[in-house]
Amino acid sequence: MIDSNSSKTEGFEAFELHSNLMRGIRALSFETPRPIQTDTIPAALDGRDILGLAPTGTGKTAAFAIPILEVLLDEPVPGPTALILAPTRELASQIEAEIRCLARYTAVTTVTVFGGVSQRGQVATLRRKPDIVVGCPGRILDLLQQKLLRLDKIDMLVLDEADHMFDMGFLPDIKRILAALPTRRQNLLFSATMPPAIRKLANEVLNDPHVIDLAGRGPAETIEHALYPVSEKRKRDLLDHLLGDKSYESAIVFTRTKHRARRLAEQLSKAGHKAVGLQGNMSQSQRDRAMKGFRNRSYDILVATDIAARGIDVSGISHVINFDVPNTPEAYTHRIGRTGRSGNEGRAFTFITADDRDWIRATERMIGSPIRQEKVEGFELGAGSGTSTGREGRNGGGRSQRGGGGRANSGSRRNGEARGRNGRSKNSRRSQPRAAR
Repeated sequence: MIDSNSSKTEGFEAFELHSNLMRGIRALSFETPRPIQTDTIPAALDGRDILGLAPTGTGKTAAFAIPILEVLLDEPVPGPTALILAPTRELASQIEAEIRCLARYTAVTTVTVFGGVSQRGQVATLRRKPDIVVGCPGRILDLLQQKLLRLDKIDMLVLDEADHMFDMGFLPDIKRILAALPTRRQNLLFSATMPPAIRKLANEVLNDPHVIDLAGRGPAETIEHALYPVSEKRKRDLLDHLLGDKSYESAIVFTRTKHRARRLAEQLSKAGHKAVGLQGNMSQSQRDRAMKGFRNRSYDILVATDIAARGIDVSGISHVINFDVPNTPEAYTHRIGRTGRSGNEGRAFTFITADDRDWIRATERMIGSPIRQEKVEGFELGAGSGTSTGREGRNGGGRSQRGGGGRANSGSRRNGEARGRNGRSKNSRRSQPRAAR
């Protein structure tokens, strides 16, 4: 790993990158590489396969995008030669947007490929042979099977948020896509956790990987997080109370169901808040409008289901509020990681009812420490029933149905000589073939 003092002094210049790529990095005001970047970029430029264990918000998009762009600039060939798989449309779009910003002073071209929209525009862009394809496994596989996408020249593969793709049931699609790729390629796999299925996939895909492990089981130190006991019927009142705090600037409010997210966003809007929902029943254009409005602060509250837990990268989110506890302990750190990003401070509050005791025990076991509980006078369990309208009771999706341990230990379920990329030196990265897998 590059010494942190050295990287702080030399910044990204220490990586000896192409001048036009450096222009893009400077335009983004990137100065000091973050830990995952200092550890990933040199190894990736040397052609090593990468296994990166890191939570969201640590800067891993640039960690894999910069080596990809450097290789494409070093010796360009007709594309696509790089494939990046992501679990959600939002995350795929954000990855592609950051790559375009980094590549703004180059001729590197990209395309995003995902479902929920017509494939016509995506196919038209693919016919122009873009260098980088960023997409979700379902649409990638659809286009591959229709022979509208060719992957026979892919030289670099990135699996981002691999554990989330597994949770969403994408593993069979990923394996079909892998079967269509050349056996000689560089692979970079990033995951926040390492459950057995992802560990097995990593062992099958990665060849003598360089391992970066920044995945602490608990939330980032920049996040102040606490549990708030409250009855199901008083959740809306407590939410209104917390949103009235002077430290509140913008918030993501997580609910368990799509129906509740839609209802709660409507209720907050009628109460005078600038709120918008984001959930799976929305069309892609609706989701895009919601995210655009939240980014430019037309809305300061985003009410979301877990579809957005890892697909949102918006700076300056001051609060995350779990209106309902997550389905799994692992999702807790993913959700609250939407705040406190890039070294900034954030606050995360989770509403708990009497039915959530098992989830609390499982989550505290996973992160390895108790979670502080805050009692707000008048909102404690058993306190009055409240007066807010539009309340959803236990049938509204708020009640926890989890058993004893859940997936308490899955945070722990879920490493020679540096091998050059295809055996190449940095000055000639495409000169020699790698050993067949």
